Amino acid sequence: MPRKDRIDGFGALALVGCSAFLGFAQVIAKVVNEGLQPVFWAGLRSFIAALCLWLLMRAYGRRPDLRRETWSGGLLIGLAFSCEFVFLFLALDLTSVSRSSVIFYTMPVWFALAAHFLLPGERLTRNKVAGLLIAFAGVAWTILGGDGRGMRASLAGDLCALGASVSWAGILLCARGTKLIEVDAQTQLFWQVAVSAPVLLALSPAFGPFLRDPSALHWGGLAFHAVVVVAIGFPVWLWLLSIYPATSVAAFSFLTPIFGVTLGWLMLGETLSPQVLGALALVTLGLIMMNRPPGRRRVPAHAAGFDD
Repeated sequence: MPRKDRIDGFGALALVGCSAFLGFAQVIAKVVNEGLQPVFWAGLRSFIAALCLWLLMRAYGRRPDLRRETWSGGLLIGLAFSCEFVFLFLALDLTSVSRSSVIFYTMPVWFALAAHFLLPGERLTRNKVAGLLIAFAGVAWTILGGDGRGMRASLAGDLCALGASVSWAGILLCARGTKLIEVDAQTQLFWQVAVSAPVLLALSPAFGPFLRDPSALHWGGLAFHAVVVVAIGFPVWLWLLSIYPATSVAAFSFLTPIFGVTLGWLMLGETLSPQVLGALALVTLGLIMMNRPPGRRRVPAHAAGFDD
């Protein structure tokens, strides 16, 4: 499929579906964390996913495109993937899920700002800036409302969540700003899981015992994450990233915590307050503004430096 300069109907439906799927994956991750140490099972997930990706590609007569000129980008994206999960799970240990989530999902803001300077064709426009701010306000409104039991704050936890968010933005920058842009989505993901598996497993002893009284449910959740979420779901998202503008694709991640909260209410009995519906409206408005075709410019230049 050729590259497009904006999100069309198919892209919007696919990205909303990916966001809902990742929201469901968050619910599963919560369950798995009860039985397995987070960094340890993240490393196991990467190891199993790398094996599954290799087998799937070989089944279709292909193999990862590990050409030499992509090695530097591959190592960078794998290290960024490792950092994302180390920081994210540390944040969840040090502070509340609500605070960690609202900071973590500022990723499109950091990516859009970096892409404005580093990636050709990803210039911030007035519509994108306004859309990002409105969508972020929707996510903040949803998550900062708490769960009725109060929230535990930690400066260290907040900084770790920020590190996870910046690392996630770094993954997108590596995928679009290095030689990895010349390879397929499966190869990009293979670099991430193949590099992160040994890194995460080597770091995991520093985070306590590997097992937290696991059951078949927890091992099943690990298998679901490794095979379905990482080996199948992530390549679809990376494929969409290769077709549509990266800033617009990244902005759809704002929907993931909305779906996560909703599925948490449906599946785990968590509180669903009226603010979620209002926040969803804000996110939708923000995405519409970000993906609205640019209008005609009435003047040749703008003092602010942004395009229309």
